[in-house]
Amino acid sequence: MPTRTVTVGATSGLHARPAALFVAAAAAQSVPVTIRTSDKPPVPARSLLSVLALGAKHGTEVTLEADGPTADAALDALATLLARDLDSDDESPDHG
Repeated sequence: MPTRTVTVGATSGLHARPAALFVAAAAAQSVPVTIRTSDKPPVPARSLLSVLALGAKHGTEVTLEADGPTADAALDALATLLARDLDSDDESPDHG
């Protein structure tokens, strides 16, 4: 099963706005994706409450995992998104 490990780039971590952007991107993928931190079990990346419950702060390493024919592309897209500072309007998907 493909995985990607990425460091959270959002300056405030995966709080409400960055988490919502990430969850929306995960929901748009054609395969289910899970996300986890080193100290918590995997949760569905499409669940805002589950992603918020991870408590991932800026600099936290998270692991994404997916299975299916488009898993690698989905993980690459989500890892790229998580590595960015989602708190910056210039880098949000709606403005760039």
